[in-house]
Amino acid sequence: MQLFACGVNHHTAPVAIRERVAFPPDILERALADVTGHKLAREAAILSTCNRTEIYCNTERPEAVSAWLAEFHSLPAKDVQPYLYLLPNDQAVSHAFRVASGLDSMVLGETQILGQMKQAADQAKQAGTLGLLLNRLFQRTFSVAKEVRTATHIGANTVSMAAAAVSLAERIFPSIEDQAILFIGAGEMIELVATHFAARKPKRVMVANRTVERARELARKLGGEAAALNALPELLADFDIVITSTASPLPILGLGMAERAVKLRKHRPMFMVDLAVPRDIETEVGQLDDVFLYTVDDLGEVVRAGHDNRKAAVGQAEAIIATNVTEFMHWVDGRRAVPTLRSLRDHAERMRRHELDKAARALARGDDPQAVIEAMSRGLVNKLLHEPSHTLNQATSEERETLARHLAHLFKLRDE
Repeated sequence: MQLFACGVNHHTAPVAIRERVAFPPDILERALADVTGHKLAREAAILSTCNRTEIYCNTERPEAVSAWLAEFHSLPAKDVQPYLYLLPNDQAVSHAFRVASGLDSMVLGETQILGQMKQAADQAKQAGTLGLLLNRLFQRTFSVAKEVRTATHIGANTVSMAAAAVSLAERIFPSIEDQAILFIGAGEMIELVATHFAARKPKRVMVANRTVERARELARKLGGEAAALNALPELLADFDIVITSTASPLPILGLGMAERAVKLRKHRPMFMVDLAVPRDIETEVGQLDDVFLYTVDDLGEVVRAGHDNRKAAVGQAEAIIATNVTEFMHWVDGRRAVPTLRSLRDHAERMRRHELDKAARALARGDDPQAVIEAMSRGLVNKLLHEPSHTLNQATSEERETLARHLAHLFKLRDE
């Protein structure tokens, strides 16, 4: 039973790398089946967000799993290897606890990552790749995260990515009230950001999504309009602020589309935030004179300014995590004894059945029941103690002393 976590995150890799190893929802089940089907891991769960891609696994071949991450995405290993971390056993446990508690997030103390970890566990369970070890890890992880958030102020005064996006927009435009905003995508992240922008009462709001019905649902909440994603080329020029977060594996807003929009706007500025990994907006768009393009990494710089109040709670949170890591690893170590205990029990069961069969035959012959019971109990004791006694007698004096000490401990023997 070997627990490992490997992957990349916003600490180790830029968005240009993270987007190349991300797992969109539509390929996640296939990826889980692939990494376990090739016997690289007994169990596996994949956490893939805009800030991290991590594989939690029960494996004897951790290096093979980390190599698989690049191979699955058809990338040369040398392109990914410098950014990868591989964490064994207690380090993997500590990392999972810290991630779920918001201590490893770009926004210290943010809560969204906990929901994303729960979703990763559910997806692994549905794919049939969540076994005893990972199930126990995730359940303990969620419990620790709850304890950290309840016992500390790690989530107090949280500065979110959504709030950071609004803050940046207000640096470009004097007032959000005078701006038209286009949200591309209709998922959880877009809804979160849209709620923050809607509070500023912009003059126009539109949601564009591949599934128009989902766009309409969010637009109704915001008091805005809905559109299909394929209408984007005709719509883009009408909006001052563009926020995008889809699960598309390829950019949906390219340089040509942006250039046409800027020309139609007569060079009025456009503020764009790309919250997707892989990115929704081509990097070259940010080079246009009248476009201000920000990625999740850019927003990270903004939110760091709001961390001071939460940093005071980090020490307390780390202490809670350390205690729980010790307890979890004690459970893992205990599970390592299970095969031995099972073998011991099977050995004893065979002896019991043998003596029981002998007793049954004796009773069938008409032997005295009391004598049969006495013989059975004596035979069972002799069989159980024969091998330990023989091993103890054959051992050297030094071995005998060690064995005697272990036997006394195992059987709670007292000096007579």
